[in-house]
Parts: sequence; structure tokens; C-alpha cells
Amino acid sequence: MIGTTVSHYKILEKIGGGGMGVVYRARDLKLDRFVALKFLPPELTLDPEAKGRFVHEAKAASALQHTNICTIHDIDETDDGSLYIVMDCYEGESLTSRIATGPMQVKDAVDVALQVASGLSKAHEKGIVHRDIKPGNVFITTDGTVKILDFGLAKLAGGQTRLTRPGSTVGTAAYMSPEQAQGMDVDERTDIWSVGVVLYEMLTGKLPFRGKHEAALLYSIVHEEPQGLVSVRADVPRSVAAIIEKALQKECSRRYQSMKQMVSDLKSALVPVLELPKQEKSIVVLPFENLSPDPDNAFFADGLTEELIADLSKI
Repeated sequence: MIGTTVSHYKILEKIGGGGMGVVYRARDLKLDRFVALKFLPPELTLDPEAKGRFVHEAKAASALQHTNICTIHDIDETDDGSLYIVMDCYEGESLTSRIATGPMQVKDAVDVALQVASGLSKAHEKGIVHRDIKPGNVFITTDGTVKILDFGLAKLAGGQTRLTRPGSTVGTAAYMSPEQAQGMDVDERTDIWSVGVVLYEMLTGKLPFRGKHEAALLYSIVHEEPQGLVSVRADVPRSVAAIIEKALQKECSRRYQSMKQMVSDLKSALVPVLELPKQEKSIVVLPFENLSPDPDNAFFADGLTEELIADLSKI
């Protein structure tokens, strides 16, 4: 595939892939720009359901125009029947890579969550539920702009198109809502849950729900409570912890009822986080103790302490 030309796109390199597609970096020979081409895996080309889901991704995502949503330019089919989507190609890193380096600064994590929630709010306005929000589907460009990728599992809320059968699960298990884990009908509140999971993971470097195997993980999501965020990381403001706590309510009726509400709270939480004064490092000089038998030497111990403090204050 690399080095070949599909339509007017010259494929340069493979840059990613998942269960619903393989992504290549390519050059648009007409407009002289770099783009990303996402192809349906060859082994799934003959699967009508997978093919339909892939087409649905393109149609759903192309209707969304938002700073935090990956721009879709076109959908086409090769001569041998392989479908592909033409998307913007970004420079940066996935949120998965960022989290792998360790827990993020509070302000950075809240900012990423806010951008993800803002993009999803736009999608929800159009009746589109992502259903697979996870770090691997969140990309951070070099200028800090967040892009939501892969609406391949999206479902038009309220529409007649059902991309999954009742009782089946679609999405990455660790980020599924309880209703999604049980194969129930979902709405935008399932994305709210997933954003809560991602924010928890960004702040702690750990998932709120874990299990040795998928069945145990799904049980934890449905029945168990996560470890309190503040007990894992004490510097997280209560306002941020409260957002996660509300997003991770088992009963969807107790979560945020719209992504707009979550966006509002994230904005409110971000302001005081940005205004927190930077803590300066300091050195404490403890008094020197006179260990000699001569009590008069205590004078020298006190003088040494004062002189050391004076010298350090000049640094």
C-alpha cells in the first residue's frame, strides 16, 4: 500500500490502526497537502455491517464542524471495493502517549477534558453519540488543540439506524458506561461517563475501574465504586473531583444530563486551577546544636545558623 496512489492521494506511511480501520499519511496531489486516509481492513471488506458502520462514520463526522473534531474531507472507494475516508493529518501525539508518561498536571488534564467535552457537545447537538471515547481516540496537536477521532461507532440518537444489536457491546471496555457494558440502549450520557473515566486516568495515571479479565472489568463498571480521586491524588481541587464523581454515577439519570452542563462545570473548575500561585521551593535551616561540654560554644552554633540563613537568602 505504501508508495501507491489511490485516486489523487499518494500513500506515504502507516500512522495508526484499530479494529475499524488502518490509517495512512498521504499527500493530496491536487491540493499539495498532507492528509490522512483511513481504510476499512481488507478482512472486513465483505462484512456488510462493518462496511456500513465505516460509511456511517464518514457521514456522521463530515456533518460536524468544530475545532475539537477531526475534519473529514471525503469518502471514496477503490477499484477493488475498499472504502476509505480522507481526513486532516495532524502533528502531535495521542492522549494515550501523553498519559503513558505519568499523571498530567491538573490544569492540563482539565483543559483536555474541556476540549473533548466541547467537541462532543457539538456532536450531541446533531444527535450523534460517539460511544468510544478513550485516550486512543483523542489527539493533541503540537499547539495544544485537542481533536476527537473515530466516529466509527457512532449512532444517530433517536434514528432508525442501529449499529449494534441489543445485548452486544461496542467500544473499549475500560471506558464503557454501565448501560453500554450491559448492551443496553445508550444516549449522550454514555459519552459523559467516558469523559469522566478519561479525566480520572489523566489525573492519576490509573483507570477508575479495573479487572483481571474483561468480565471482571465489566462487573466493576456496573457494580463497584472507584477509589476516591482525592485519596489517590491530594492536589486535585474538590471542584474537579466533583465533576468526575458526577460523570461516573452508575445511574445515568444522576449524571450530567447534557454535555453542555459538563462543559460549564469544567470551565468553572479550570479558572481557579489556572490562577493557583506557583509554589516556590524553599530551604529550612534548622538550629545547630552545641554538642561540646563547653556551654559557651552555643554562641557559635547560633551564629553559624544566622550566617547560613543570610548567605542562602542571597541565592
